[in-house]
Amino acid sequence: MNSSSKSEFELHKLLNIKQLFLLIIGVCLAVFALKGFMIPNRFLDGGVTGISILLHEKFHISFSLIFISINLLFLIPTYFKLGRYFAIRSTIVSILTVILFQMIEIQPVTSDKLLIAIFGGCILGLGVGLIARTGSALDGFEILAESATKRIGFSISEVILFFNSILFLIAAYEFGIEAAMYSMITYFAALKTFDYVVDGIEEFISLTIVSSESDIIKRMLVEEFNKGITVYKGEKGFLPGSYDISSKCDIIMTIVSRFELIEIKNRITEIEEKAFLYTYKIKETKGGIIKKPNVHH
Repeated sequence: MNSSSKSEFELHKLLNIKQLFLLIIGVCLAVFALKGFMIPNRFLDGGVTGISILLHEKFHISFSLIFISINLLFLIPTYFKLGRYFAIRSTIVSILTVILFQMIEIQPVTSDKLLIAIFGGCILGLGVGLIARTGSALDGFEILAESATKRIGFSISEVILFFNSILFLIAAYEFGIEAAMYSMITYFAALKTFDYVVDGIEEFISLTIVSSESDIIKRMLVEEFNKGITVYKGEKGFLPGSYDISSKCDIIMTIVSRFELIEIKNRITEIEEKAFLYTYKIKETKGGIIKKPNVHH
């Protein structure tokens, strides 16, 4: 590969046209949420954005200066942890955010606090989610939290929840309990919208079934619902009072969407009312047979 082809490849790997479009739209939405809803009303989000708003209101320092300084500091570990492409893309996001924040004048959209919290959070979550779809990050705090988990023994979610709890407690002290509570609504609205944008409305779920009618259930899943299944050989029983009684069984595992889950559970209950089921959400699937349901709006 010559130097020209290599540079084109590097540029494409860094950011293609589709990613650039999503990134710009995402940053614009984030800036709109911040200037049109959150900052004029002292509503916080979590992470770097929340810290920046808090310091901006407390010390009257430029939000853009605080945001870019803290975010770039938090993004430094990403160069070593997630690679230079992610680090460069995320740096571009941070710089573009502060440029647009300084250039665009946006008046507060509404004075209704509940509308500000819900719509501000949803728009921010949509923007951050679109940015995440490009393989970039608006907020470097989660990357720092991931690094910290290896040293302190807590999960990423626990570290982020602990940090944001402190942030909202400080907000309650500085701006009042009401502002802190609305900030929490903003944060959870942003978080839920972010999850929908990144993971998609069609959420996949792992369904595990233990039943004495396993042969019928296996056929039902494959032929009626066109699902791929995995069967583990197991043993059931070992109940309190009858520990020595057990029997061999098939443990069936399949992946379903949340739209399919209720119907499949109902069909299993029809086959055997006492069948044991459990589910858990999964973030990503690859390979196998994943049937996407037809959803009409």
